Amino acid sequence: MATTAPRAAPVEGTRFFTIMAFVMSAIIVTGFTVQVALGRSTFAVPWPYHLHGVIFMGWIALYLAQHVTISSGQRELHARIGQLAHAWVPVMVMAGVLVMVTVARRTGGPFFFAVNEFLVSNLALLLCFGGLAWWALRARRHTGWHRRLMLVAMAVLTGPGLGRLLPLPLMIPDAWVITTCATFAFPVIGMIADLRSSGRVHPAYWWGLGIYAGVFAASMALAYSPLGYAFTDWVIAGTAGAERPMEAFLPPGFTM
Repeated sequence: MATTAPRAAPVEGTRFFTIMAFVMSAIIVTGFTVQVALGRSTFAVPWPYHLHGVIFMGWIALYLAQHVTISSGQRELHARIGQLAHAWVPVMVMAGVLVMVTVARRTGGPFFFAVNEFLVSNLALLLCFGGLAWWALRARRHTGWHRRLMLVAMAVLTGPGLGRLLPLPLMIPDAWVITTCATFAFPVIGMIADLRSSGRVHPAYWWGLGIYAGVFAASMALAYSPLGYAFTDWVIAGTAGAERPMEAFLPPGFTM
């Protein structure tokens, strides 16, 4: 009589990370869904938008699958899915760069963000995500580092979803800073969870959040430097995006 091999026990402490994965993913999906439901977003956009959407939503599915498999003790499946992530991360970065440039040239970005912030800082944070996610994948044998670095990387991606749930027009001219800083809450929650469970914060959070905050600060300095303005002007020159003001603004007749 054939027997089924027992599943391996789930990695200790995965419940918190699984909950956080679903919370962050829900924020991203909800943010985009709400805007579509309110008629503020449309599917009638150029193909880079759709390519970006498919790839990034695919990452969310992959991210959740990784947490479900490890929390249920399916380590072999978890490892096989993880191999896909190695290829997915660089594809995400390339798709992200493509859509950011497309949006900047098409509209100049959301009106409640300055064009230079949206382009320069956004690109830097996308690269920050890619670097942290890749580091997390390389550290997969060190569970404590792997899952915490990946949580910080995922926090970077919550910005677009979270921003769509915040009243950003009311936060001009600080909407970009407020949105990004709000995403820091997820690693901070992780730090608090560490303190409660072990009495100390794992160094992966200090490194991950430190890099994230440092990249953001540097990207803002660059965005508002002569080089940042020159780069932005070069990207949008001769396009519809160059017709809007560089700074954040309220369109005439705008209402919430």
